[in-house]
Amino acid sequence: MSRIMDYSFLFQSMNKSSGVDSFGRFRVNNANSKAVQSQLRAAGIDTNSKQYKRVMSEISKHPLAMTNIQGIKNLMQSYDADGDLISPSGIAGMDATNIPLSKRHVLINIPEKNRQEMFDNAKREFLEENGVANGDTTKRSDVFLNYQKGAKKADRLKGTWTLEQYERQYNKAFEDAVKAADPTWKPGKKIPEGALDGITRESIEKSLVKTQGQYGETFTRGMDFRI
Repeated sequence: MSRIMDYSFLFQSMNKSSGVDSFGRFRVNNANSKAVQSQLRAAGIDTNSKQYKRVMSEISKHPLAMTNIQGIKNLMQSYDADGDLISPSGIAGMDATNIPLSKRHVLINIPEKNRQEMFDNAKREFLEENGVANGDTTKRSDVFLNYQKGAKKADRLKGTWTLEQYERQYNKAFEDAVKAADPTWKPGKKIPEGALDGITRESIEKSLVKTQGQYGETFTRGMDFRI
C-alpha cells in the first residue's frame, strides 16, 4: 500500500547561504557538502545507511528546499534498516509504490493458522451482518496485520493479496450455500438457520484453482466444492 510522505516542512524561508545557517538549516542540494556531512555525522546520523540514503533520495526531489538535522532524523524513523517504508501499523514491506501488479498480485503459500483466522472472521461477520460487507465493524484488517507480522518482509505484499483472495472465495462459498438454502435470499436478508453449518475451510480450499485474472493471479472454485 502506498503512503504519501508530507515534506511540506521542508519549504521554509530560504537564503543564499551555501552551508548551514544560524538556525541549523541547509539546502537539500547542499547535503553532500563536507560541512553538512560533518554535522550530520556529529549528530549521530549514519550517512552511509540505507535509511539516510532513502530519505535523501525522497527529499532530493525538492533540491532548493531547506531542511535540518532533526528533520532528517524524523524522516529516517519512517524507514527500516533496509530503507523500506514502515506503514502506520509498524510493518515494512507494504509499500506498493512503483511495484507492478504482476510482482505483487501473486498467489503464494499462506500458513494454515492465518487462513483459518480469515475463514473464522469471514464466517462470523457474514452471519452477523447477514452477508452485507460492513467496513465500520469488520476485523479483517486485524487478520491481515497478524499475517504480515509473521511473514517475511518480501512476502508481505503478495501474501496479503493471497489472503484476500482466500477471503473472497470463503465469502462466495457462504453466499452460494445460503442461496442453496433459500433461493430468494439477498444480502441483508436473514440467513436461514444452519445454512453454513456444513461449510468448512478445507472443503472450500480443496476446490480452489489458481487462475490469471485481470488484476493478477487469483482463485476460482472448481467442481470439487459441494454445498
